[in-house]
Amino acid sequence: MITRLFHQRWFQIFAGGILLFVITEQALRLTGNPNYFPTVILLGAFIVPVTFVSYFYEHVRDRDISQSLLITAFLAGGMLGLAAAGVVEYGALQKMSIGALFGVGFIEESAKLIFPIAMYIGWRYRHEADGLIFGIAAGMGFAALETMGYALVTLIQSRGDVATLEQVLFLRGLLSPAGHATWTGFVCAILWYEREMKGRITINFPVIGAFLLVVLLHALWDIVASLGRIPQSGFIITIIGNTVLALISLSLVIWRFRKARARILQSDQSQ
Repeated sequence: MITRLFHQRWFQIFAGGILLFVITEQALRLTGNPNYFPTVILLGAFIVPVTFVSYFYEHVRDRDISQSLLITAFLAGGMLGLAAAGVVEYGALQKMSIGALFGVGFIEESAKLIFPIAMYIGWRYRHEADGLIFGIAAGMGFAALETMGYALVTLIQSRGDVATLEQVLFLRGLLSPAGHATWTGFVCAILWYEREMKGRITINFPVIGAFLLVVLLHALWDIVASLGRIPQSGFIITIIGNTVLALISLSLVIWRFRKARARILQSDQSQ
């Protein structure tokens, strides 16, 4: 089983990325050369997102989705989503109220759909598996670029504290699969599935319900995270709350992953 794992592309990406990160991080600590900071931030922000996308691409992809298109979905989807969300939600971020956090969730979940919706309207990629891949790629691109932003701000505010930087990269990298990627992937999977069933572009109750559900999960995630600023009890509530929300979010995308994979296997057997 271990030998088989080493032959998996997603694991090779993960192991190779971790090795490069450790080498670069150690070089930074040994030399104190600030030129290493961009590489450390880049690797720390991208290792888990790229690994996550690669895993789903290997296990549920439609044969028509090329690696170049997948990379485009990751980078362009993430950049478009992050830029749009940053501009639109600027006002909401000035006041971190409960209503504002729900607004942020709505804006970011909408922005991340820009690239996947372009693929959806194009009609060429018609299966639920396609939507799942596009959604996960755009969501993870968004998460990786957002992590780079947080890491850079942390680096500046901490005046170059490597330990603080690593803490941000580790925490956001560890949590990234349970956030943006699962939410956007779930919505896109439902969106593509409904069109596949109806044979036309469809925005119905399941699609709207899926979108509102991920907006709710996103807002609750931010609300729970904000409780971490409360001494003692707030930190415990944040850990428990984020764990519960992460399990719910991952369960949703795993459910659609299994549905999409089963449909692919069924289609292959019927041919």
